[in-house]
Amino acid sequence: MASRIRRRPEQAVIFLVTQLRIAANMGGRKFHPFCDQHSHAPCNQASRNGIQRVGYNTVNSLGVINMRVGFLMLASVPGLLFADSPALQRAQKLYRHTDYAAAIQILSEAGQNDPAATAMLGQCYFMQGDYKRSTDLFEKAVAADPRNSTYQTWLGRVYGRRAETSFAVNAISWASKSRAALEKAVQLDSSNWEAVDDLFEYYIQAPGFMGGGLDRAEKLTEIVMKRDAAEASYDRARIAEARKQYATAEQHLRKAAELAPQQVGRLLDLAKFLARQGRYEESDRTFAQAERVAPDAPKVLFAKASTYIHANRNVDDARQLLKKYLSASITPEDPPKSEAQRLLRKASGS
Repeated sequence: MASRIRRRPEQAVIFLVTQLRIAANMGGRKFHPFCDQHSHAPCNQASRNGIQRVGYNTVNSLGVINMRVGFLMLASVPGLLFADSPALQRAQKLYRHTDYAAAIQILSEAGQNDPAATAMLGQCYFMQGDYKRSTDLFEKAVAADPRNSTYQTWLGRVYGRRAETSFAVNAISWASKSRAALEKAVQLDSSNWEAVDDLFEYYIQAPGFMGGGLDRAEKLTEIVMKRDAAEASYDRARIAEARKQYATAEQHLRKAAELAPQQVGRLLDLAKFLARQGRYEESDRTFAQAERVAPDAPKVLFAKASTYIHANRNVDDARQLLKKYLSASITPEDPPKSEAQRLLRKASGS
């Protein structure tokens, strides 16, 4: 299984809403504080050898990072010769090192117009926060290959980010487009786990009048269960917490950690949940357990620091953790350093 930033990590689509509050200009990346890095399988119908794993992240109105891993079809697809080009290989390497500007330059200079190249450019702009240009590119990729589930997934994601960064009326329109694209992605390929995960995020975050709902999210957990029991437990914990069934949520989180003991994100999910419940000593012990599983992992540093800051405790320790995070080598799957800098300013009172 590929390592997933929890998709929900703190790892996903989009959403929008609850934070729509019908009048707020939403700014963060993704949604629920329940998230973190886990793992899951590739999504598209293309050969696994033709799939490049990529990550993206977002923040909810609480400033919580939620990361997730996406899969962009780049190679082994008949007719997409650009997928094997040296230019794309260089762009992929630059992307993995979060040098999106250089990747864009290489892809642009190559002058390819096939869907794979267009989608890769769209993803680079997405990671840079240029959602307008990313929207145009993914719409172009989908128009060229409308039955590609991966492109539909990324189109849904960028529509979701447009919703998050728009005012009320426009946000509702973008949110509806996001849901439609994600539902289309799942319809095209129900084994596209990224699309299933992102649609789950939409359903659990969006109000009923926008097509969301916990009952719809619950149905998707049955699909998730077929491929990842730990992730299904996590999803059920999300639903239980939304229903204020906190004991049930905790049971599901502990089950997820039991099922996937080497996925540090499961422990981070549990530690953050315990902190939200005011059970700080238990939370700290769980963070310590996560540190033993993945010593000095950037995601652990960030999760622990952000949890301290949101609880307004151990702020000095949080500042040191964030400084360590900012000096660490990260990947597109980790929270962006800009978010760490924002939290550091908050912890410093500026």
